[in-house]
Amino acid sequence: MTPSPLPILVLYYSRHGATRKMAELIAQGIESVAGCEARLRTVPQISTVTEATEPAIPAAGAPYVELTDLEECQGLAMGSPTRFGNMAAPLKYFLDGTSAQWLSGALSGKPACVFTSTGSLHGGQESTLLSMMLPLLHHGMLITGLPYTEAALMTTTSGGSPYGATHWSGIAGDKAITDETRTLNIALGRRLALTAQKLQGT
Repeated sequence: MTPSPLPILVLYYSRHGATRKMAELIAQGIESVAGCEARLRTVPQISTVTEATEPAIPAAGAPYVELTDLEECQGLAMGSPTRFGNMAAPLKYFLDGTSAQWLSGALSGKPACVFTSTGSLHGGQESTLLSMMLPLLHHGMLITGLPYTEAALMTTTSGGSPYGATHWSGIAGDKAITDETRTLNIALGRRLALTAQKLQGT
């Protein structure tokens, strides 16, 4: 009997598409590891009074995340565009509703990584990555970064950090993902999947 693939959740919020493209590359890296399966999920936009402002089913792209996705995953990649050096409000709003999973330890001991895109070159990429790590640490997750053994991390001029994958998308969001950024995103997804497998003893 063939064992079920390990589900790895790729959870992101994307306003103009750059973070979504990164999520898809990370999913590609996850699925390059035999026995692992990427589960792409997003969150809806919210209003200024923090209520969802979109239909229950997105018109395009990944489905909206459900709390069961967190409970079922064996690893988590989480991404957001930068918002003044912090994660975007829709992602934070979703995380604020995960108290039951925190109390039950649903994510404790599972590996996680983070990724971000930003409009300006020095727009708070690393602080955004760190802001996303904080709730994951509270959930007891094991943070995996991007080591400098990834050669592209030493040569990239378009993004990349030991804290996680990054992309400089430009003010208009029109800067394409470079070959180096592509390589680093795939490498991060692969690293997450391999870590999940090791923790599962597979």
